[in-house]
Amino acid sequence: MFALLNLIYLSLLLLLSPVILWRVLRHGRYRRGLPEKLLGRISLPDDPRPVAWFHAVSVGEVIQLQKVVDDYLKQNGEQRRILITTSTDTGFDLAQQRFPDCQVSWFPLDFSWAVSGALDRIQPDFVVLMELELWPGFLTACFRRHIPVAVVNARLSERSFRRYRLVRRWMLPVLGRLQLVAAQSPASAQRLQTLGVREEVLHVTGSVKFDGVQTSRENAATIALRKALAIPAEARVLVCGSTQDPEEKLGIDAWQVLRRDFPDLYLILVPRHRERFDQVATTVTEAGHPLLRKSQAGSECNVATGPETIRLLDTIGELGACWGLADFAFVGGSFGNRGGQNMIEPAAYGAAVMFGPNTRNFRDVVRILQEAEACIELQNEGQLLTTLQNLMQQPEQADSLGRMASAAVIRQQGATNRTTDLLLTLTTQAAESLRAA
Repeated sequence: MFALLNLIYLSLLLLLSPVILWRVLRHGRYRRGLPEKLLGRISLPDDPRPVAWFHAVSVGEVIQLQKVVDDYLKQNGEQRRILITTSTDTGFDLAQQRFPDCQVSWFPLDFSWAVSGALDRIQPDFVVLMELELWPGFLTACFRRHIPVAVVNARLSERSFRRYRLVRRWMLPVLGRLQLVAAQSPASAQRLQTLGVREEVLHVTGSVKFDGVQTSRENAATIALRKALAIPAEARVLVCGSTQDPEEKLGIDAWQVLRRDFPDLYLILVPRHRERFDQVATTVTEAGHPLLRKSQAGSECNVATGPETIRLLDTIGELGACWGLADFAFVGGSFGNRGGQNMIEPAAYGAAVMFGPNTRNFRDVVRILQEAEACIELQNEGQLLTTLQNLMQQPEQADSLGRMASAAVIRQQGATNRTTDLLLTLTTQAAESLRAA
């Protein structure tokens, strides 16, 4: 199996090499952590305690993983040392900020030598994967070494389910040997069971995304961001967050029209990927608008700081606090084919939440908000402007939408505690297996 996987991965790497090389040269991606990724050379400081290995792919997963790890440490004390791995530059940088007391490194690529090298060095008691990061080579190697593997906050959309069914024959041995799967919803649990996850290890815990989210706009991070972006406390603010091309331009165009009747409306743009920060800044300035970049806030940038100035949040890890500034929240990645981004944080703050029609990655969350009449799904790009006009002309409707959104989020909380309880049971089983060996 490993030889076949290595051949497949090497073929894909060769096929995609022009794209990878372009991204390396253009955006500086994939350069960091090469010894860890390619050879599994993950180093840990000397410490006799057993290792619990937690993995989160990128920024969104790191944010959710922090809730689980913090709760796990609170209940388990310091009996184990924690290793956090990620796969992306932004995820790695955020993990270093969010886990100052844990070892942070890179997840190995799924080549047999990289996986074996990492497991030889780490020798974890168990591995916890956030959401659904299933690499067959890594999982098979763990199973052969009798290392329990858990998948938490697992989510499987209908579209992904159809793809997995095509390779069910090859995934069945992997999924069937997982020791714990904590699913976000009954629908995801059913799909995972159909693919081969054993019923006795499958649990519906809800989504960790709902836990630990801020509901008070007076939190320190939001207050600091309001000051840095020079936005008055009484200002009305439109935040277009987690956006991809051309969603920033949609936001700018709508804001420009709205300012004719509502000149006090502020606009904050938060692109999903940092390599687009400069591109979005150019889009703003070429449209003739003053620009204030968060990365330059406090410097002598000689721009006006009233509502006529567009704010660009070009830093990583601050979108959560930024949603606390929003009266009106457009959640990006929902026009086009990305599948949407997380709309829970703006809902928790009580913003009037809007997103486009493509939200397949958050279908369960959208269903919860829609059942509570706590969001607006835009069917086309032109509806962003008309919806905002209606909400600004009827502020009581916007306030009601926000209140229902916040209440819907609060009702869904508790998944983190349920997940941690399951992990503690797995921890106990791992300790008993270690003593028996």
